[in-house]
Amino acid sequence: MRNMENAQPARIGDAAGTLPRKSRLLVTGGAGFIGANFVHHWLEMHPGDRVVVLDALTYAGNLANLEPVKGHPDLKFVQGNICDTPKVERLLREEGIDTIVHFAAESHVDRSIHGPDAFIETNVHGTHSMLKAARKVWLEEKTVPRHRFHHVSTDEVYGSLGPKDPAFHERTAYAPNSPYSASKAASDHLVRAYHHTYGLQVTTSNCSNNYGPFHFPEKLIPLMIVNLLHGRALPIYGDGRNVRDWLHVSDHCRGIDLILRNGRPGEVYNIGGGVESENLELVETLCAVADDAFAALQDLCSRFSGCPAARGDKSSSLIQFVKDRPGHDRRYAIDCGKAERELGYRAQVSLAQGLRNTFDWYVQNEWWWRAVMDGSYQRWVETHYR
Repeated sequence: MRNMENAQPARIGDAAGTLPRKSRLLVTGGAGFIGANFVHHWLEMHPGDRVVVLDALTYAGNLANLEPVKGHPDLKFVQGNICDTPKVERLLREEGIDTIVHFAAESHVDRSIHGPDAFIETNVHGTHSMLKAARKVWLEEKTVPRHRFHHVSTDEVYGSLGPKDPAFHERTAYAPNSPYSASKAASDHLVRAYHHTYGLQVTTSNCSNNYGPFHFPEKLIPLMIVNLLHGRALPIYGDGRNVRDWLHVSDHCRGIDLILRNGRPGEVYNIGGGVESENLELVETLCAVADDAFAALQDLCSRFSGCPAARGDKSSSLIQFVKDRPGHDRRYAIDCGKAERELGYRAQVSLAQGLRNTFDWYVQNEWWWRAVMDGSYQRWVETHYR
């Protein structure tokens, strides 16, 4: 297995003839958590490539996520909805786009339980809108000689695993258990169909649970960090024994990069972190990270005096168990063997280091998470973790 950092794969299209050496990307959802991290990654790793971000700027889309690359000469931001097919078509033509990286999606299971309609609209109809636009401009109008449509999906489409079950692989049968995962499964099937029916050059990646900078604080890790700093309860669903594979967002971005450069059209690649952890164990680790940080840095004690660690107490005292959510999948695990063999992918960030880095990022970027935690966010937390 090659080390991904040391591997020197061809640029897009060099070996497989897929795309030009200098690419022009449309990144949907590029102001969201994973999308913004991908934009940062691509601009750094591929100087000279054009990156156009299309984002509707809903609750999880935030221009502050792109602040570190604001003013970059190769970046353009466009506010718009992926369901607006004519707008997408115009962007593809006007910008000469040859690569779509499709992140835009409603992505939180809890929200899908309380309001599934938005998930069907964005994840199913929105993906179909993107595919229709790509087919018209790329295949019918032939605006670019070569193209690629990359669809970013989730391991949740595979359903739930038992304690001893083997990890999900690319041939695992789909068995989605929430409106969110069902909507993503539908979008995956549409992408596959547009390849086999119309010849659209597509790839799909199914990733495990991401974490890292710019993660909206409704998700487990950032929610725990923000609550911990405030000295608020750390709510854990059920018995806390649900297991997830955790993937640092930087590893995810490297994985997508490898798929775009060397992935075979029509193929699916699983991208995971290779580390399974129970939710309770994960939160306890975060508490230990906080305790160490507060013990080492007196400044934290004055800035976040509500945290138990500021008084020398254990942060884990904040852990509280709450009613489990409906249909809560018990375990996810990702088999990345195909991506390792074909692309040289391997996660580089350990869970222990990734959690420390993520905690430090939230401490250092208090301005960012305070700005997104408005009244609607507070009401959402009260609804789901009452």
